[in-house]
This record gives sequence, structure tokens and C-alpha cells, in this order.
Amino acid sequence: MTVLFDVLIPIALIFLTGFYLQKKQMIDVRSVSSVALYILTPALVFRTFYTTEPDGDLFKIAVFSVLFLLVMLLVNRLFAYFFKWNSKETSGMELAVTFMNSGNYGAPLILFAFGETAFAYSVVFMVIQSLLMSTAGVYLANRSSLTAADAFRVVLKMPVFYALILGVLFQALHIDIKETYMDAVSMLADAAIPVVMVVLGMQLSKISISSLEWKLVSIGTLLRLVISPLIALGLTALLQTNSTLSIVLIVSTAMPTAATIAMIAVQFDSSPQLVSSITLVTTLLSVPSLWILLTIIGV
Repeated sequence: MTVLFDVLIPIALIFLTGFYLQKKQMIDVRSVSSVALYILTPALVFRTFYTTEPDGDLFKIAVFSVLFLLVMLLVNRLFAYFFKWNSKETSGMELAVTFMNSGNYGAPLILFAFGETAFAYSVVFMVIQSLLMSTAGVYLANRSSLTAADAFRVVLKMPVFYALILGVLFQALHIDIKETYMDAVSMLADAAIPVVMVVLGMQLSKISISSLEWKLVSIGTLLRLVISPLIALGLTALLQTNSTLSIVLIVSTAMPTAATIAMIAVQFDSSPQLVSSITLVTTLLSVPSLWILLTIIGV
């Protein structure tokens, strides 16, 4: 019960503030989201990569992310073949089960549950997932008319990409930033997590599930909340990651479907109703599923 009351409920309450704001139309989600996307999250990414010396763990996170993506796509194709999904259903399920909410939900949960060291890992994973969603995710949603080059151009429009590059360069070149300037960056970085949590609540309030396709939603929920962390467990054993990083990766992959993916599905008409339904259902069911997972881990 400690995990539920000390970790999950405080996070859910922050989500609910955003949900309430959007339902009452007290503020435009695009305005808040823009602040998080263009200012706060890049500051967090820059600080993380500037203060983190590159090592084998960073390489393992990148390799894990790519392998996890490929395995989940393969598993989804197997399910698509067995259940005879059509192309739109297959595309929607690929989006819903492959990309998790490692940023708005996963990073704060890991910070609350495991502390600063684990949080630094989760931010790196969040950035890689963001890049994958903006490339592979966009490509999968619109593969009929989008080339790989087009998907890469999407990345070049992302502020976090440049924040990542600058952070790595400043770290590699040992460029010393004056303390007052770094304090300013840290103020913005510290605001990133609570703001993106509020944004998630606002995004969820806009999702409509008027007619659920229960069979597909059930399979998607199973893949996202149960099968995903089991695959992550196998990959962390394969890559021989340290215990803290293994926990971060397993818990991160047990997150619900990313709300960003729901918006991508709507934009490219890639089974938006299905993806939105799985996003909302997995977010609701993630409270008991994560409670069980964190209890097993021993939080």
C-alpha cells in the first residue's frame, strides 16, 4: 500500500489537475505544451547530458531502445497475422503498443520511487523515446506517403534534439558554464517534469472513447502493460545492464501508451480511435499494474 499512497496517488493527482483545467477550458493545452516542448524539456535534456559523462550505460540505453522497438514491432506483426488485423488496425496497434509514456509519466514516477540517479537514466531514455516517436512513430503512422528522410526531418525540428547535441558537446569539450547561467537552466529544468505531468492530464481529457473495440483494446493493453516489461526484462539480461538501469528500463517500458502517439495517430489518420482508446485504458489501468510491478521490485 505504501507504493500506492506514496508514489502513484501523488502522481495521479497532478494528472488530475491538468485534466480538470482542460475540462473546464481554463487554459489552452497547446500553450502549456509549447512551453514544455520548446523551453522546459530542452533545459532538462541539456542539463542531463551536460552533467552526465558518457559511459557504457548511455550506449546500452540507446541499444536497448532500438532492440525494444524492433522486438515490439515483431510481436505486433505476429499478433496481426494470428488475429488477421487489417493494415489500419496493424498500424494503430504498432503505435499504441510500441511507444510508451516514458516522459510525462515514467520519468516522474522513477524520480518519486527511485531517486536522482535512476531519474538521470530515465531522462536519457525519455529523450531517445521522443526521437523514436518523432521518426519511427511518424513513419509507421504514415508509411504510405512518408519516406525515412521525411521522418528524419521531423527530428531536426525538435528542440530537444539540439539540446541533446549541445549538452553532449559542452560535456565533451569541458566547457564550463558560469554558475548563475547554470542556475537559470536548472530552474527551467526543474519545472519540466511537473508541467509535462499537467500537460498529460490535459491531453487525456481530450481523448474520446465513444465506441471501444474491446478485443483490440484488450490485446493492446496486455501488450503495453504486461508483455512490454517482460520483453524489457529479457533485453536487460541480454545487455547485462546494472541493477538500477535495469529497473529504470523495465519500469519505463511498463508505462501506458504515450499521449503524443495518440496525437500522431489523429494527425495521420492511423486508427486514431483505437490508439486513443488504448492510451486512455492503459493510463487508467497503469495504476494497479505499476503498483504490482513496483511491489514486486520491492519499492
